[in-house]
Amino acid sequence: MNLLNRYIAQHIFGAVVVTLVVIVGLNLVSTTIDQLGRLEAQYQVLQAMQYVLTRIPGMVYENIPFASLVGCLFGLGNLASNSELVVIRAAGVSIFRIVVSVLKPVGMIMVFGMVLGQYIAPVTDQVAESRKALARYGDRGFVTTGGVWTREGNTFMHFSVVQPNGVLYGVSHFRFNDDNQMVSAVYSDRATYQGPHWMLEGVVETVLQSDSTDVINHDVLRWDTEVTPELLSVVAMSPESLPMTGLWQYSKYLAEQGQNNGEYVMAFWKKMLQPLSTFGLVLVAISFVFGPLRSVTMGFRIFIGAIFGIVFQTSQDMLGPASLVFGVPPIYATLVPAVMCIAIGSLMLSRVR
Repeated sequence: MNLLNRYIAQHIFGAVVVTLVVIVGLNLVSTTIDQLGRLEAQYQVLQAMQYVLTRIPGMVYENIPFASLVGCLFGLGNLASNSELVVIRAAGVSIFRIVVSVLKPVGMIMVFGMVLGQYIAPVTDQVAESRKALARYGDRGFVTTGGVWTREGNTFMHFSVVQPNGVLYGVSHFRFNDDNQMVSAVYSDRATYQGPHWMLEGVVETVLQSDSTDVINHDVLRWDTEVTPELLSVVAMSPESLPMTGLWQYSKYLAEQGQNNGEYVMAFWKKMLQPLSTFGLVLVAISFVFGPLRSVTMGFRIFIGAIFGIVFQTSQDMLGPASLVFGVPPIYATLVPAVMCIAIGSLMLSRVR
């Protein structure tokens, strides 16, 4: 039985890895074309290629569920096409035992994906985005497109470039009073984190009086705030690129500031439940091979897998915003499609004789 487990695992693992490589390769081509269309005077081909290559870990993590679905259809379908599944079943191996054998290599890939999504992809994504922003906006000061906005109390802050090492470029603060009137604006070329505070460099401070405006220049200026490099690392990235710990902490910070945190809570549950979603998709793939796709061509299996994966992803993308609009807990937007996949796969496998 151990020999059989290894044999099935080799086929499934190899098929998922090959599928993942193909999907990530297509994403690389698409992203490269997109970045080449965004070239500017300071953002050239070399910087664009660096950005694309640094994004590879994030692409791998994002595509693991889809690759697991198509890879299992490909690997298990290949065994079915060669009548090896018939021989395995004739030897008295149960469907449950085959499912367990398939899930073992997929489980290893899911664990790898969790580690990648928590510790590696967020770092590489931030490095990619900060290098890109530094190349495009580093010496432009305040920019109207791009950059990062955040708020602390009555102070609105904008950062043109946020680097992961506690260095900021193009820092702007706009402070308002309780009547929503601007009382001061501060711009600095660069800011570095000095423990519990930031040190601003090349500062221009504008103080708005009722009948006049005072402009004060500072070589350096201390900035005391609760905003930390860790917090800005979260703010600078899209929710999909953040680790689960960062998503949870920032959602709590937004709640404390009285801001809407639904998007970050939804991204947290999507990452948290990714293994369950992957399990559901794999179960559907197995049921397809033993059921309606037992005797079809490999190309048709892959086509059906791609369609089902797209439908699954689309349902999550639609349910997520809908849950925020109607006030439904975001966890259900991810949980419902995964549970439906598990139910469909279990039902179809229960009918296999």
